[in-house]
Amino acid sequence: MDERHGTQGAGEAPDRPVTGEPGFRSGFVALIGRPNVGKSTLLNQLIGRKIAIMSDKPQTTRTRILGVLNRPGAQVVFVDTPGIHKPQHLLGEHMVRIARRTLSEVEVVCWLVEAPDRAPGAGDRYIAEQLRSVRTPKILVVNKIDQVPAREYDEIAARFRQLGDFVDVHLVSALYGRGVPELVDRLVGLLPEGPRYFPEDMITDQPEAQIMAELIREQILHLTRDEVPHAVAVEIGRVEQRPNGMVYVPATIYVEREGQKRILIGEQGRMLKQIGRQARLEMEALLGSRIYLDLWVKVKPDWRNKQGALSSFGYRDA
Repeated sequence: MDERHGTQGAGEAPDRPVTGEPGFRSGFVALIGRPNVGKSTLLNQLIGRKIAIMSDKPQTTRTRILGVLNRPGAQVVFVDTPGIHKPQHLLGEHMVRIARRTLSEVEVVCWLVEAPDRAPGAGDRYIAEQLRSVRTPKILVVNKIDQVPAREYDEIAARFRQLGDFVDVHLVSALYGRGVPELVDRLVGLLPEGPRYFPEDMITDQPEAQIMAELIREQILHLTRDEVPHAVAVEIGRVEQRPNGMVYVPATIYVEREGQKRILIGEQGRMLKQIGRQARLEMEALLGSRIYLDLWVKVKPDWRNKQGALSSFGYRDA
């Protein structure tokens, strides 16, 4: 692989900046918004490759994911946070704490809203209340403009702009990259002079095992519905390089009920095979290695409401 994945904990910067260069700009930018507004899609577009999983289901992102953008004279570290929402269980509470804490640890906040909504909803107003006391510079990013007529852009942006005090408003299509270069230029201009926090060949702080687990969860999000995809956690075992060059990846999918397990396995194992096949292809494309993915499904009742289970799956606040 040309780019490197980090080994420190998710969402953590190195203890010491890599270097200081005269006139060099650097800093951290938070991507926040309601679940499913396109934060992970925007992060992947900003970095230029896939580092965060995407789905049309809410609450796809569960932890903070750092994406590092290196350009001449600047390094922008994007923090993709879980969507801010009213939590229904301990996992949801963890996700919201992570998102809120991020607001005080960055140089700029990018608040994503959806152009197809055309006006703020209850979820947007809830976030506006959370942001009211945040003094960090905020940019309003109106996403998914590819889904509305251009003649409506200004009116939609004006309605959302009333929700807060923004240093700028940008209209983008994260999926197709429209407006993204202009957004990056504005962000770099807002960053202070500072050090290079990460090496130039690092694109994310996510360990490879975490990325592999997320790629499996992404396929479950795509292929299942109702409560099943939200009740899933994935744990990667000991990854081994085989003599034939293939990488052996053992993975266990945890669900909360036996019925969910049956759905994931499917008739004659068809669903599990489809999940494994598609996840394996994603892993091979991202990591540049041939993968043997060994999938298992186990039941851990009500794990989303058990602190011990959350910690064992890596959902920690610190």
